[in-house]
Amino acid sequence: MAENQKDIALKTLKEYWGYGNFRPKQEEIVLTAMEGRDVLAILPTGGGKSVCFQLPALLRDGIAIVVTPLIALMKDQVQNLHDRGIRAIAVHAGMSQREVDNALNNAAYGDYKFLYVSPERLYTKLFRSYLPAMNVSFLVVDEAHCISQWGYDFRPDYLEIGRLREILDVPVIALTATATPRVADDIMERLCFKENCLVKSGFERPNLSYMVRKCEDKKGMLLQICSSVAGTGIVYVRNRARAEELAGFLNTNALPASFYHAGLGAQTRALRQEQWKSGEVRIMVCTNAFGMGIDKPDVRFVVHFDVPDSPEAYFQEAGRGGRDGLRSIAVMLWNDSDVRRLRQLLTVSFPSLDVVEDIYHKVNAFCNIPYDVGEGFQVKFDLEKFCSTFKLGRQVVYYSMQYIERTGHWTVTDDLEIKTRVKIIVERNALYEVDFESLAHKKLLEFLMRKYTGIFSFLVAVDENYISQSLGMTVPVLRQLLYGLSVAHIIRYVPADHADVIFFAHNRLRPGNLNLDPERYAFLKKEARERVDRMIDFIKEDGECRSRYLLKYFGQDESTDCGNCDICRAKRSVLREDRSGYGIRTEITTYVNGKSGGKYTIEELKLRFGHRTDNLLGIVRSLIDEGDIPDYTL
Repeated sequence: MAENQKDIALKTLKEYWGYGNFRPKQEEIVLTAMEGRDVLAILPTGGGKSVCFQLPALLRDGIAIVVTPLIALMKDQVQNLHDRGIRAIAVHAGMSQREVDNALNNAAYGDYKFLYVSPERLYTKLFRSYLPAMNVSFLVVDEAHCISQWGYDFRPDYLEIGRLREILDVPVIALTATATPRVADDIMERLCFKENCLVKSGFERPNLSYMVRKCEDKKGMLLQICSSVAGTGIVYVRNRARAEELAGFLNTNALPASFYHAGLGAQTRALRQEQWKSGEVRIMVCTNAFGMGIDKPDVRFVVHFDVPDSPEAYFQEAGRGGRDGLRSIAVMLWNDSDVRRLRQLLTVSFPSLDVVEDIYHKVNAFCNIPYDVGEGFQVKFDLEKFCSTFKLGRQVVYYSMQYIERTGHWTVTDDLEIKTRVKIIVERNALYEVDFESLAHKKLLEFLMRKYTGIFSFLVAVDENYISQSLGMTVPVLRQLLYGLSVAHIIRYVPADHADVIFFAHNRLRPGNLNLDPERYAFLKKEARERVDRMIDFIKEDGECRSRYLLKYFGQDESTDCGNCDICRAKRSVLREDRSGYGIRTEITTYVNGKSGGKYTIEELKLRFGHRTDNLLGIVRSLIDEGDIPDYTL
């Protein structure tokens, strides 16, 4: 029976994905799911997680519900499935009620195989009302570490998934790229696994060389790396300003680069992502907003210009290099100021609970939400304007709002597509006396009155595509008509937009009634401190293989030295020096004189040999004085 299932799975893999064989652990995960068992799959970035749930779902009757927090990734996967001839649909924040209703209706009664859902939709009455009519095949939980209190990216909305299992008696496929043993156990417990089943791929990336460089001149080192390593690259930084600054610096030095961060508009981000994927832009300088769901196989180098605050974040971001299996490098640049910044970050990212509660009330006031009102509200939020209004620091506000979200009071969604909204401001009876500019204006208003209840009472989200198709016009023409009705003071018209949006989970609470869970706050602070400590240990490590260090952090104790990281290379060099008697002096001499004209830079030598000695400049000067190599200053 198992052999038959394997044959069917391989045939389906070939038919829809074009692959003749599974990647490591994919087969075990797929066959386990096909047996109807719950399974947690931990695969590294680029390990092919989507196949692990999409293939079993294709082979089972019904529709798979896929929970994922990333709207961009959700849309991308739905499009990829459509391109393969597989019917999939998505429900996420920012959709109008009509769009959500239509999508859920199609999921329940249409011939669809996948329903992608953002976690905050799971507990809505509308979603629950359609659930009994759905023939659900699997419950798939992507980014499953978000359900764990021990995870570095816990999200309260994910807890609703466990409660969903009380309604759905179907197998669960949970997937993540980053989970320590403690997090893995917590995921299976919170998802109510009938029996624990963990399938974990080895986290080794033999083609990826981890390099850590301590340097004061980070820009010079970055320039050296980007100039000496051919191919596409990613440079990660901590903030938007530095992304723009470094992209300009690289372009000034004839290295085609662009920048990417959450502050850019959706169309700009999509364009830059496509320019980078196509090779038009060689280097993307970015914050961690870039990379999730990006499946570009030929990334030859990933540079961390700033040190991430957790091994999980570093491992995931560095792992975006070399997905094609060819040699790639992941370089971390650091100095003492990075260590100080990480320590300071712990203070900044955990403002006092009094400050957090004050931010809660200021945000509600900013959004014009009175006490005892607000449940279910979706409000656009401009962080920069808020900080300016109340004269608050951006980081304090950001981390306060993040903790409020973690305790379940609201959900913040970045750069959401806001639908066009309309309210008719003329009394219904008075409309008969209105002298419309054209028949098209009149027909449009009649359509809005007929299709959108409540449009006389409040701003209603309208579906531009649906209206334009129903009335036989283009969307640009529809927008001109809406603008005309607005100018005539017949409607209030709020055009479509992109913005950050807060979804309020309950009515605004009065001072003193906000439960911020001090015990959880203390726990999260302790966990964050431990992750920062491990990150600092990693960059300062000078004896243990970089790969082994990371593997051990994720619970993989049985591993061997990678042979490719800076520490492994240093160990090999020491052995060669002990055996040959020539050592680093000979290697530098051979390297320099082997180059055309003996041209080199001291930064270049630092990159290649700096991890071997604290006296590189002294050795180089000695070789110059003895005439073994030319003077690099000439």
